[in-house]
Amino acid sequence: MTHFALPPNAVIGIVGGGQLGRMSALAAARLGYRCHVFSPEPDSPAAQVCAAHTLADYEDRDALRRFAAAVDVITFEFENVSAEGLELLDALKPVRPGPAILRISQDRIAEKSFLNAAGIATAPWAAVQTEADLHAAIARIGLPAVLKTTRLGYDGKGQMMIRRAEDAAGAFAALAPKPLILEGFVDFAAECSVIVARGIDGTASAFDAVENRHRDHILDLTLAPAPFAPGILEQARQIGLQVAGQLDLVGLIAIELFLDKDGRLVANEIAPRPHNSGHWTIEACPASQFEMHIRAIAGLALPPATRHADAVMKNLVGPEDTALWPAILATPGLCAHLYGKAEARPGRKMGHVTTLFPKGSLPGDFGIADALRPLVIEAPRGAA
Repeated sequence: MTHFALPPNAVIGIVGGGQLGRMSALAAARLGYRCHVFSPEPDSPAAQVCAAHTLADYEDRDALRRFAAAVDVITFEFENVSAEGLELLDALKPVRPGPAILRISQDRIAEKSFLNAAGIATAPWAAVQTEADLHAAIARIGLPAVLKTTRLGYDGKGQMMIRRAEDAAGAFAALAPKPLILEGFVDFAAECSVIVARGIDGTASAFDAVENRHRDHILDLTLAPAPFAPGILEQARQIGLQVAGQLDLVGLIAIELFLDKDGRLVANEIAPRPHNSGHWTIEACPASQFEMHIRAIAGLALPPATRHADAVMKNLVGPEDTALWPAILATPGLCAHLYGKAEARPGRKMGHVTTLFPKGSLPGDFGIADALRPLVIEAPRGAA
């Protein structure tokens, strides 16, 4: 079957109006495309930079049909959109990645089942529908363990740590909607992720694996490449390529992994879209994760996912980091991005900065802290 690339000036539809859609639209513009965003927010980060905006609920079927009629191909920029809505769109125009992949990534039970069926290790887990299920799962998995909602959780939301058996009932009552999932606690040495682009013809390119360091359950720093042994970096790359191939992905996917104390990689989550841990690629790579995503869904050739520099990305979160914006702009070497969000609420990602280093010279914690001044960096690193 022959696949044709979208011609210049074609319209790419983006479901979701957040910063990932914003940066995808900017990358699309560089490649000669226009973007049309579908979101329920009137002044979303993506809508600010797109040629058109459909303002409607994700399940508004009439609005979805009008949106499909106005675009040539459709993608999504975060998982908490309507899979049913995407399926309607997919009957009208190509949706990349497909709705079936979104459904897997939206549900932690489906996600863990997919990863295990693909032969990829995860933490031990069990589905939890009732409190009796939870006690049985604790007996099998042990404590400590993490009880999570199967849907809609992000940045630490929708989950509770259970350290003692007597805490189980309270955690079960507090989390909704059911069912839940209990995951064994991984005593990890580090967290990492790998991002893979895969085209219509099956060609795939994987960026170097990165280390992710969190603060208050929100990604704080990404170090590219991850300062791990070469064999671990290659293993992460192969996991990413395997996941993309097993899903028959067209687009971009991020696989979040734990590196445990024994040097073993354990998969945590998949995200079939551009990812916070890939923002460094804008400055450090010839083709960023956003350009690779657009190229993949538009049927363009995928270049190798190479980098010309090492990099550290730091998120700007809430009013505290936003207040530092003038000082950030005055600091040489900081590549600064704001997302256009009107209100700097606590815990809200408002932007990010990236700083580059010559390839092969990523510094240690104190060197990173020095490069990211005036931002406050916690060093040395503690557990995420």
